Amino acid sequence: MRQALYGLGLFVLASGVFYGVFSAVEYPWNWSGVLRYRQQFCQGWLSTMGLSLVAMVVSVVLGFVLMLGRRAPWLPVRMGCSSVVEVVRGSPLLVQLLIGHYIIAQALKVDQPLFTGILLLGCFEGAYLAEIFRGAVESISASQLEAARAVGFSRVQTYRFVIIPQALRRALPGTTGQLVSLIKDSSLLSVIGIEEMVQKVKIMNAANFAPLEGYLPLALAYLIVTLPLSHLARRLEGRFAYET
Repeated sequence: MRQALYGLGLFVLASGVFYGVFSAVEYPWNWSGVLRYRQQFCQGWLSTMGLSLVAMVVSVVLGFVLMLGRRAPWLPVRMGCSSVVEVVRGSPLLVQLLIGHYIIAQALKVDQPLFTGILLLGCFEGAYLAEIFRGAVESISASQLEAARAVGFSRVQTYRFVIIPQALRRALPGTTGQLVSLIKDSSLLSVIGIEEMVQKVKIMNAANFAPLEGYLPLALAYLIVTLPLSHLARRLEGRFAYET
């Protein structure tokens, strides 16, 4: 109850600050265009959520595979996975989208912007998740690994029964933050022609000669998804917390 009151108070305070700032600008707001294009805006929101969900699955799977590759006993596999992670994390997503769609995908005769965008977004976030997963796995104490070997666990059994259950709990905060970032990064997919939410807002603003009206509902639409996701992660952290 106390947290709800604090949240309500913070919302009222933030609303008052924003109202004061926008009132000082004296911008001639015109919301008729936003109402007229509300159906397209909702379609863009659904498209953003759908492709973000698929990209999340791709990023989690790829991040786990890259984490295992970076811990593999074979040097070429470790070097290859490490190179992928460093190159992806060291370059902007915008550049990767442009090169991946307009150069690599065109060379491979793949003319599906949605498929390319989801794959590239998943790869970008997967590289960051690989580091989060690796840090969580390597935080498991050596004594637990020695105990697993002492009772006869194989490498697969050690990962399944000892490492992964603990690593998932420790990786949860960073993973949640990265998935929230994925939802927001999906706005860049408009540069390769995917009509997600940001692209719909650009079209709506251009049609109504209104540069700002569409971006306030856009920010609210992202918050509707990201805030509950962050709250769910905190609940899961509290539920699975334990002393190690």
